[in-house]
Amino acid sequence: MQASRHIVAWVVGIFATLLVVVGLMAALYVRRALQPLDDSSHTKIEVTVPMGASTGDIGTLLEQKGVIKSALVFKFYVKFHNVPSFQAGPYQFTKADSFDDILTALRGGAGSDVTVGSVLVAEGVRAEQVGDQIAKLSKKNPAMTKANFLSALKDDTFFNSLVKKYPKLLKSAQSANGVRYRLEGYLFPATYDVGSKTTMEALITQMVAKTDSVMHSYYSTIAAKSYSVQEVMTLASLVEREGVNAVSRRKIAGVFLNRLAIKMPLQSDVAVMYALNTYKTQLTNKDTSIDSPYNLYKHAGFGPGPFDQPSEDAIRAVLSPTDRAANYLYFVANLKTGEILYAKTLAEQNVNVAKFAADNGTAK
Repeated sequence: MQASRHIVAWVVGIFATLLVVVGLMAALYVRRALQPLDDSSHTKIEVTVPMGASTGDIGTLLEQKGVIKSALVFKFYVKFHNVPSFQAGPYQFTKADSFDDILTALRGGAGSDVTVGSVLVAEGVRAEQVGDQIAKLSKKNPAMTKANFLSALKDDTFFNSLVKKYPKLLKSAQSANGVRYRLEGYLFPATYDVGSKTTMEALITQMVAKTDSVMHSYYSTIAAKSYSVQEVMTLASLVEREGVNAVSRRKIAGVFLNRLAIKMPLQSDVAVMYALNTYKTQLTNKDTSIDSPYNLYKHAGFGPGPFDQPSEDAIRAVLSPTDRAANYLYFVANLKTGEILYAKTLAEQNVNVAKFAADNGTAK
């Protein structure tokens, strides 16, 4: 009889312990489920709540879209807090949103945000041109002005916050001298949705985050070649505009790297036009004499930083150039046909330039 009592007590003790453990595990799971999935994410996630959707339906939808961790926790959280009914319609969330942010939005409060348009960052465009695209949405989102955009690009506090998030990408840009915009070259070419509540900092962060995600595949190669990310992005921004396709970009990258190897100025027209802050089909001697660190006719090396937003194709070209052994130091492009001729000596270059003279070829 005494033994039976001991067994019963032992079983009850184990059961009680299991209940405590299960309870603690459940509490930990709920606590984690209530936290944002990714505090650093600013990618917009479109969610459309249909008419007549129940709380369970909405929770399932949010879980499927990757906005929350658990539909079940969402359902009980809403019930426990006596949250009023939700509004049907389109919403935009991010993985950084808290439960309270999500519930406020679903109730149609200040946190709700719907897409009002998109910004296309084209390959090879300068920051000023990105600002022009953003400004087209200013009537639908007052924060989207060119002035706000350029101001944010010059905001050191904002830039330093991005360095903390993306150190591999931006550390070398942080130490660059004489740059016009520290984030020039880091606004990856893509289309970005803008909501009615999107801030300028959030939009720019999306662009930088996209660049970092693309560059992850190349960080080890960049380090192995003893380049800095700033140098790669700078050279890629020149190659982007000087070349017309993947083949020509890789070959032009080889020309530029050959020049850099012998400390010969790159003499890029793209760089001079950036220094002038304008576009020209032909440059004058006065243009190529402009006093600017971006003038790579006067200054050897890479220059302060990128001249536009390079594509992944241009980045690959810099990291895997072709024909370097051919020792090309010059090239000239036919602006009408896109044909490019390469030369080892200035004499050969002058012959090639003469071939394209009628079509306004530009020598390098």
